[in-house]
Amino acid sequence: MPKDFFDMPKLIDRYIFCEWLKFFAIAIGVTLGILVLHDMYSNLGRLLEWGAGTGDILLYYGLIIPTLVPVVLPISLLISLIYVLGAMHRNNEITAMRAAGMNIFRITRALWFAGAALAGLLLWLNASAIPYATERSRTLFDSIHRDFEMKGSAPAEVGKIVNLCFNNLRDGRLWFTNSFSTLTNKANGVRISLINKNGDEVSSVNAREGVFDDVENCWFFTDGIETTYDPATGKAVKTVSFGKKYYRDFKENPNFMALTMRRPEDLSLFEAATLIDTIGDRTAAEAQPYLVRWYSVWASAFACVIVVAIAIPFSVAGVRTNPMVGVSKTVGLFFLYFVVDSVFGALGGRGYVAPFWAAAIPVIGMLAFALSLYRKAI
Repeated sequence: MPKDFFDMPKLIDRYIFCEWLKFFAIAIGVTLGILVLHDMYSNLGRLLEWGAGTGDILLYYGLIIPTLVPVVLPISLLISLIYVLGAMHRNNEITAMRAAGMNIFRITRALWFAGAALAGLLLWLNASAIPYATERSRTLFDSIHRDFEMKGSAPAEVGKIVNLCFNNLRDGRLWFTNSFSTLTNKANGVRISLINKNGDEVSSVNAREGVFDDVENCWFFTDGIETTYDPATGKAVKTVSFGKKYYRDFKENPNFMALTMRRPEDLSLFEAATLIDTIGDRTAAEAQPYLVRWYSVWASAFACVIVVAIAIPFSVAGVRTNPMVGVSKTVGLFFLYFVVDSVFGALGGRGYVAPFWAAAIPVIGMLAFALSLYRKAI
């Protein structure tokens, strides 16, 4: 038996992988370019209006690119798989390989390896580069905006957040401020309710102004009143006014408090974890959207494997099947996965589904369905 016979499987793997890799590189470049152009349409005009320099703009978009990877990788993988497998289908290459005794897994194992490798890469990026890029790009964007505001506004109005609220369940403090300036770390119209383990208000602090002291790592308040309540009746039993007072135990970082004003899907993995830890009670309603976000970031990596499992069965259908039918079914199932993922994310954020299962069910369900189709194709 000729030696080339034993080398043929490796040649086929190399051929399929190289063909896929070429189109994957093109797809990822095009998809990434479209998303960057979309961000430019939304934000580039504002950055130029705010006086951002060329260096800052290039840095901003350099940081934006890693944050787009979780979206770009699955879509680019889908496009490249459809194209490569569709071309092999049209040229009867898959039919010839099957006639030579190869099953579907043997033919496409290089693509399974690629999907698994991309899933591993995405897991690593989600745990390292992507959170850093998300936070750094937002900080840079906000800094450029703040510098622009400082030219025509009073310091207290720069980076102003209206009606900032925060529920620190771990330490039993419920915060409300009329406004907070991220530039001065100063809050106006502050009320903090101190809650015991039974959910009763035992005391409160009302102040005209509150400032987070970065050096002391705590808050102090001016022109305030401290009130003590009877937990049983809720009536005030003692009131003490003060001109200025440090509260050494009040260590809530206002930057993290401000994160609660953002959508959970806009937070990085590290920010979601920090908020969950700050809230303290993982079963609390306030923690559910951040838990869903945290689990969803990890689950999103498996979209690459799901794409491979979906694309192969329809793309290697029999020669009598119109290739466009398989393409349409593949794309339809892929977007159905994102719809189901969004629905379960919303249900998990509202407490109807446990956060872990809200992130896991779409992945497990779609992967099981895709693998059942794959087994039929074999």
